[in-house]
Amino acid sequence: MPTHPITTIGVKLNELELILSERRPIALAKDAQQAVKRSHAYLRDRLKKSDAPIYGINTGFGSLADTSVPKDKLAQLQKNLVMSHACGTGEPVDAEVVRAMLVLKVQNMAFGHSAVAPATVKRYIDMYNADMLPVVYERGSLGASGDLAPLAHLALPLLGLGEVVLKGTRMPSAKALKQLGWETLELGPKEGLALLNGTQFMCAFAALLSLKAARLADLADTIAAMSLDAYDGRTEPFNASVHAVRPHPGQAVVAARMRELLQGSAIAKRAKKHVQDPYSFRCIPQVHGASRDAFAYVERVVGREMESVTDNPTVFDDEDLIVSAGNFHGQPLALALDFLAIALAELGSISERRTYKLIGGQRGLPAYLVAEPGINSGFMIPQYASAALVSANKQRCMPNSVDTIDSSNGQEDHVSMGAAAALKTWAVAEDVERILAIELLTAAQALDFRRPLKSAKGLDELHAAFRKHVPFVKADVVMHDLMEKSLAFIRSSRN
Repeated sequence: MPTHPITTIGVKLNELELILSERRPIALAKDAQQAVKRSHAYLRDRLKKSDAPIYGINTGFGSLADTSVPKDKLAQLQKNLVMSHACGTGEPVDAEVVRAMLVLKVQNMAFGHSAVAPATVKRYIDMYNADMLPVVYERGSLGASGDLAPLAHLALPLLGLGEVVLKGTRMPSAKALKQLGWETLELGPKEGLALLNGTQFMCAFAALLSLKAARLADLADTIAAMSLDAYDGRTEPFNASVHAVRPHPGQAVVAARMRELLQGSAIAKRAKKHVQDPYSFRCIPQVHGASRDAFAYVERVVGREMESVTDNPTVFDDEDLIVSAGNFHGQPLALALDFLAIALAELGSISERRTYKLIGGQRGLPAYLVAEPGINSGFMIPQYASAALVSANKQRCMPNSVDTIDSSNGQEDHVSMGAAAALKTWAVAEDVERILAIELLTAAQALDFRRPLKSAKGLDELHAAFRKHVPFVKADVVMHDLMEKSLAFIRSSRN
């Protein structure tokens, strides 16, 4: 397995996907090694020359910024910071999020503006490569001063504290260190602060969500095309000229995909009795396309954040400058994550409407998509489940970024709530996946009632692949089981 170099340029979103999906080991490139060493040496030299207060290095934190700390207490200061800030609560976050956090934290330190010891960066790299994942909890971050509580839990194992999951087994960090033959680290000046300040919790979520959103957008188009053909829908609304006169990029992409997906369908080609389709079919390019444009905006924000230094203070050794500022503030991500939640939720909302239309007993389809409705309820209640998920997503879409609350005795008087935005958007994405799975289950059933007419080649191939996992429903069965199989199918799908 090739090792992926972490450089001073910054890891890209597609590179992060590759690192995580292939479990590629990581290492500092030469430029990053030099940058880390130079920044660390500069701070140590500066502290030898001067006792002038530097926030978080020889002072207290937050509202205690004016409290000086003597030199013989600087190491204890950093250890105390990590321990006292490890205040996460709730459920542990997904392992893939923790892996992304480790990569992004290494990248943040690799820029050479954090003044951390090379050994500290190496320990995070070693943890990632050994699949030693700190137990990080969902709740506790306000998203300003960065993700303090989650990043404190990420740092605890350096001190032999907290818990980790080592190759799938949860255990105390001290036990894991012993198994691996690693010593605990003593944090030097600024190191605890560098490890805790930053946006790597919300950025890890945002990066993974951006990747998932792109996949869900493609799935939504494909499933919508199957639903439209199963509903005997018209293809004129996807005409290229229509979308050229309203030139939103995402809209044009979706219209082109619908033309491609439906090309050659015998169902689509046959004469239609109806003049128009409902909006959930006719406006697929406009709705899906708007979500795609939102996803593109979020991806740009996430990409910039992954190339950013977000701890504090920021060290510029070439300028002999240490600046205490606010790059840890999560507002750019908080706004983007709120937008992402809304755009994802809309993919689910219009999907549920197509499911609703397919079971309505219209256009030659039987009511609830079973041969004997009445004795059989058929696909009646999967639509209920889809509607419940859509409703939950609507409630989640209240923006977190409009909220703030005073903390640290008024010193941190405006916070982003970006971590909360990340968690709710994660839940939205998971439920959109479930909604699309219900639509696919319904569309495949409806398409079977159009036989012997053929759909487009790609859609028929998708239908055949789906039928290998999920059977046609002749009479009532436990629908939950089929919904779960459909969900597993789309999670493994690359359409």
